[in-house]
Amino acid sequence: MADTDIGAETDDPLVREHRIKQQAAQEQRRDAVVRIVRQTVTFVVFLGLLAGLYSGYKAFGQSIDDAQHDWPVVGSVLPRTDDLNMPPVGKIFGQFGETPGGRDRIYVHILFDEAIFTLREAFAGFMVGLVIGMVIALALAQWRRLEQGLLPYVIASQTIPLIAIAPIIVIWGRKNFDVFPWEWQDWMSVSIIATYLTFFPVAVNGLRGLQSPRPENQELMESYAASWSQTLWRLRLPASLPYLFAALKIAATASIVGAIVGEISAGVEGGLGRRILREAFNYTTGPDRLFASVLGAAVLGIFVFLVVTAVERLVVGNQPQESTT
Repeated sequence: MADTDIGAETDDPLVREHRIKQQAAQEQRRDAVVRIVRQTVTFVVFLGLLAGLYSGYKAFGQSIDDAQHDWPVVGSVLPRTDDLNMPPVGKIFGQFGETPGGRDRIYVHILFDEAIFTLREAFAGFMVGLVIGMVIALALAQWRRLEQGLLPYVIASQTIPLIAIAPIIVIWGRKNFDVFPWEWQDWMSVSIIATYLTFFPVAVNGLRGLQSPRPENQELMESYAASWSQTLWRLRLPASLPYLFAALKIAATASIVGAIVGEISAGVEGGLGRRILREAFNYTTGPDRLFASVLGAAVLGIFVFLVVTAVERLVVGNQPQESTT
């Protein structure tokens, strides 16, 4: 009798469905762990490979410099190296634990504070660029003639060198934006520079995503007499998510670049840009600190990329990703 009850419980469709869902959830968690481990191992191996190539070339260039003559062909093409222009990898990573200038804080803590400062500026520029880019994408997707007339100017805006436009934005911000209720701060100019690099990939890829639904799907929405807003929320925006997140990965890292360049131009007191500039001025006395600060900027860029990737997996799931080209 007991065996019959167990068999009946096992044959219950609801029980089987529950077990299938549990197994699927376990497999997803296992796959996620395997993926994270694989990506971590790949990153560490690749980082070790880069460090090995760096150290190998440094040793090779040092041998050329010590020989005081150029090797045939190779020695005349590849530059010589020494500890000043290529500090040892050990000294670069060891700098993170040093206390420069007699301070009571190690260098990695200093870089962390500078990175937080830069991240705030970049985040403000990223959010403003996201809004501007999506507004442009929505407008171009809605009006075909506007796309034909405005899109070339959107593309042309990215041909202006950032190093040229950054000082202009800083000067305009200091002299022309005092009409706001608050006093204009230099970090706001830095965020605008980050916005300048952020809006473009969002606008272009957002437009591509909004135009990606198949004609038959759009005709189906029209047959249901769906309004423009209903078509947007139920068809166009969901279809554009893979395209949009592909653009957001580029925009997030570009906002870091824009913030760093803006900090150098605006003369703000903090941030990785100013830190890199300070270490460049003191390069002859501490070249390893400049390399360490640049490495810190790279880590910040990787961090924001991973954050966007994590959000993408939560929102989009396993849909195929689209490129920005």
